[in-house]
Formats: sequence, C-alpha cells, structure tokens
Amino acid sequence: MKLFRKQNKPSSISEIFNKYVVNDEVLFPDDFIFLYEIVAYFRPSNSKKTKSVTLIDLIAHLIENENHRLLFAEYLKNLLSGRSFSRMISDAGIIQDSDFIYEIRKRISLKILPYQPEKETLEYVLNQVFYKETDFIWINKIPYNELIELFEVLQLPDVFTAHKIKKDALSEVMYAIGIITQRMSGRSMETNIIRMVPEYNHLESPFLGLEKEFLEIEKQLRNREITYVDSNDLNYKQLVILHKQCVDFVRQAFKNSSKFGITMKVNQSLLRIRQQLIRVEILLSLFIVREESDKIRQSINLSLKLIEYNCYKNNVKKLIGESTQLISYEITQHTAKTGEHYITESANEYFKMFKGALGGGLIVGFLCVIKVLMSKAETSDFGFAFLYSMNYSIGFILIYLFGFTLATKQPAMTASTLIKVIEEGLKANEKPSEKHKAFAHLFARLFRSQFIAFVGNVILAFPVALLLIWLIDLSTGINITDTKWHTLLNDVNPVKSAAIFHASIAGVFLFLSGIISGNVSNKNKHNQVYYRIQENPFLKRSLGVAKTAKIASWLEQKWPGIISNFWFGIFMGSTHSIGIFLGLNLDIRHITFASGNIALGAYGADFALTLSTWIWCIVGLILIGFFNFIVSFALSLGLALRSRDIPIFEVFSLQKSVWSHFKQYPTHFFFPPRNRNSL
Repeated sequence: MKLFRKQNKPSSISEIFNKYVVNDEVLFPDDFIFLYEIVAYFRPSNSKKTKSVTLIDLIAHLIENENHRLLFAEYLKNLLSGRSFSRMISDAGIIQDSDFIYEIRKRISLKILPYQPEKETLEYVLNQVFYKETDFIWINKIPYNELIELFEVLQLPDVFTAHKIKKDALSEVMYAIGIITQRMSGRSMETNIIRMVPEYNHLESPFLGLEKEFLEIEKQLRNREITYVDSNDLNYKQLVILHKQCVDFVRQAFKNSSKFGITMKVNQSLLRIRQQLIRVEILLSLFIVREESDKIRQSINLSLKLIEYNCYKNNVKKLIGESTQLISYEITQHTAKTGEHYITESANEYFKMFKGALGGGLIVGFLCVIKVLMSKAETSDFGFAFLYSMNYSIGFILIYLFGFTLATKQPAMTASTLIKVIEEGLKANEKPSEKHKAFAHLFARLFRSQFIAFVGNVILAFPVALLLIWLIDLSTGINITDTKWHTLLNDVNPVKSAAIFHASIAGVFLFLSGIISGNVSNKNKHNQVYYRIQENPFLKRSLGVAKTAKIASWLEQKWPGIISNFWFGIFMGSTHSIGIFLGLNLDIRHITFASGNIALGAYGADFALTLSTWIWCIVGLILIGFFNFIVSFALSLGLALRSRDIPIFEVFSLQKSVWSHFKQYPTHFFFPPRNRNSL
C-alpha cells in the first residue's frame, strides 16, 4: 500500500468507511491506512491557526452504523493491543546526552530523517499516523467530552480493565517509570552533580528513596493486589513527598550555580533529571482513580500523552530554550556585576569615565597606525588575519589592564544591569509604570556614559594617530597612507561603503565578547580554578602564601576580561579575511578606530579634502558609533530578558518609558544632572 501517496481529501467520514469496510470486513486489517485516512480527514491545513477540531461527524457515523462501529472498534483493538511503548515514554523528548551540541545535531538529523522503531511497537504506529510535529496541537484542541464520547461509543477497554495480560498499558507505564527512576538515581550520584548540592552530602539520596517507594507500588500492581492507586494510599503519599524532595534537590543545584558556577554538561545532566521528574510525575498521576469515570479519563490522558511525547520528541527549539536559559542567566549575572562599573551617576564618575576613554583613545591611535604598517607586509590573507588579530587583541587587553575605557564595550556589559531593575520590580510586585520608569532613568545614565566614552575615545584617537603618522613621515620621509587614504576615508563613508553593516557586525562581536567573559568566569568558578591556584603547594612554596593568594585573586578578577578582549580582537582582526575566503563583503567598523582612520586618511590626502568628504566622514563616524551601540545592546538585552524569563513584549513598554523620559529630560542622556534627585 502507498500510504503517503497524495490523494484528494474525502468529502465525508462515510466515504472513508465505505472505502475500507467491504462485505462486513475491514480491508487491510493489519495496516494503518484506514486509521491514517481518518486522522488525515480531521487534520487541519494549519494546526496552529485552527481554534478547535470536532469529532462529531465520526461519532454520529459510528452511532448510526452499528456494523461500522463494531468493525472499527475491533480494528483498533487488533492494531494497538500488545504493542510496547515503555521505551518511548522513558526516552521521547528527554535529553539523552550531556553533550549539548551532540544532542542538537542528533535531533536535527532525526527531524530530517526520522528514526523508525520496530514494527511491533506503538511508537511505529504513531510515527506512521501522527507523523507531523504539529499533530498534537490540533488533537489538543478536540473537546475533551467528545474524546470521552468516542471512547464510550467504541466501548474500548480502559487501561485498568485491560490489566490482565503481560504486555498491557499499565505494565508498560510501570516499566518506563522504573527505568526513569533508576536512571535518575545513577545520574544524581555523579560527582559533578553531588558537588552542586553540598546540603545533601550527609543525607540519603531522595532519588534512591523514590526508586524504592515506587517498587512497592509496582509490586502491588503487578501482583494484582490493587488495579489502580488511591491518592490517599500511604505508599503513594510517601512517593509524592520523595518526588518533591527530588525536585528540591534539582532546584537547589540550579540555585547553587551562582555560588559554584556550572558547565554545560552539568547543566544538561540537571535538565535531564528535571525532565525525568516531570515525566514521572505525569505518569504517576495516570494511576490515580477516585471514581469509576476516572478510568476512562486516565486512559484518554495516557493516549494523549503518548501522542504528545512522540510528536515533540525531536523538538529542537525547546531543547535550545531549556538548555541555554540557566547558562545565559549565569553569564548575564557576571556581565551585570561588571556592567555596574560602566554606568556613571555623578559628575565625578562621568568625568572619570571621560579620562578612562581618553586613555582608550590613546592606545587605539597607536593600533590604527600599527595596522596600516602591518598592511604593507607581504603575506597571505591568513597572515593578515593573524597580524591584525594580534594587534587588536594586545591593544584591547592593554586598554582593559590599564583601566581605560573602549567605547561600545558598555552595552554588552550593562544590558543585564538594566534588566535587574525590571526583575527586581517584578519580585517586589511594583506597578509596571514604576519599574519602567526606573529602567528609563538607568538607561539615561548608561547612554550618557556611552556618549562621554565615545567623545573621549574619538577626540584622542584622532590627534594621536595624526601625531604618530607625522612623526613617521618626519623621521623616514615616508607617508604611509599616501596610497591608502581613499580606502580609509571611503570605509567610514556610509554612502560609498557598507559602513553601517560593518558597524553592526562589530556590534555582534561586542555582544559575543560579553558572552565569552561571563562564560569564562562561570566555568572557572565551577572548576575551582582560582582556589586550585591559591592552594597549589608548588606555588605556595615558591612564591609564598600571600603572593600566591594575590595572583589567584588577580586572575579571578581579570582573567575573564583578558580572554574576552583577546577573542574580541580575534573577531575584529579576522573578519575581513574570512569575508575574502567566503566571497562576502564582511568587515568591521568601530567608532574609535574610525576616528583614527579619518586622521590617517586626511594626512595621506595632505588634508586636501572637500567639505562634503569631511561631512560624510563625521556622519559616518556618528552612525558607526550608533550601530556599534544599538546592535550590541539589543542582543544583550534580548539575552538578559530571555535568561530571566521576562516576556519580549516588555521591550515595547521599555521603549515608551525611555522616550517619555527623553522628552522630559533630554540633557540627562548626555550630561549628568546638577540635581541628583532629578534622576
């Protein structure tokens, strides 16, 4: 049979039954095509937009045609009974590996070419009939009372009544729960997990208790001492308590991540345990029967869950969302702490930022000239990428270590600080207007801090680059930009080049550098790198206890920033060469370097530039700075919102509050207010 051959959709349920029920027999009784066509009849063209799906036509047809009802009920029983599904509910949709990248790759490959289980399993039937990931969306929109009515019309046995054979539904569910509890027990005892919850060091593992308690209930069910579970049963109540303790164990481990740090592998392991606990809770609830009608309801609930798990087992979006949320939270927590130093409040802090920015501009002036000199080397594109990357990396690290400021580094570090205002407002149940107002005030402080950093960088990078190229010309008689000045000036001009696009690329790299800084800090904390240095016996004997502790403390404070700036330099220096390799117009533009390059270009042209050239260079400089800022800030803000599970639509309210504050106090976005209370 060609099951998936494109056919015209039948006009009615009667047409499908008349097609497959002939001479009081179901054609192809062991094939799925009959069931497949009925499902296809009800499947809407757009599952997400469909408000509801009704089974009234099917129910009415079965009531009116007794013969069809009996044959269809028998067909379903023969098709579905005795099929195993324990492996499906113990595995489907649950993280199987602690390697995040591997898990993503595996799910993507399975979406492209789905795994096909053995033909005697229920998963095989579901794969053949409900093969679309969106199938559960429309199934979930079927009125529950219609599902009950269909179940009763077909007189299907509930899972409790059918609990008489070896491979019945309850046995499969029990076996699956048993597998999951054993897996949780083993995973929770791993060293990396135990280290996350020292509070449980001297306590018995709640996972072992959960496993033992479930075995007691399973024993009673398998021995037919009970056919279902009473919610008032003492064993069940104890099971619920132990399950809650397991949930608290995982919650505490995640909570302790701020104290001990966390790696992606540990994060994935904890997520797997959490998913398994949720699965166990759902499956255990299917055993509960309070009244006779619950038997049918629980049978339907089990059926719906089986379809749901099978539909979503290869869901990539949910996996990425769950896996990255905590890691992104810990990373943004680090950048939030770092970002607090980049937001000025008083006039004192404002001018201190200005002085730091002047220092950053001083170093960038040197970097601009060094890059021009490097461009004259005879080497490959890879050679240029290496030279430029080292130039940028060393320069950025020096700026960082000297305590200077590089404009545009603030947005990636400060978005999380801003979001903390919203988060604290939500926790304190503040009115939306109050928390948005606090955000606007803090954003004004950030913007003026960024503004003065721009000013400090630009006004010193320009004269320093100019002075250096003049000194080189004076001492050697060579104008190093006499053939490059067109390129240097055109690269800044937004009309003659893709300066805005290249500035946006630099904004992405600024965002990534913030991510790297937080990730390094988080990983080193988890691996106790600084403590290991501090207590290293060789270092303590060679350098002394005090000096070793000082080195460890210095590395704890500076190492994430050093690595972050190193990689930022690599990104900035290698982008153009990668663009050449790919045949794409890729490059970077940074406002501070653009300022230095304008000086070098003007000197190379002997300052014989038209007024329009100067104007476009200034306009380009402003636009480059704006897009450096807005891209890195928008990406960091989005990550911070997501990591704290704050709805993205909050952005629109934040925009309104910032605009309202700007209209009321426009000067606060550029200069500190005289009266601090006005902020």
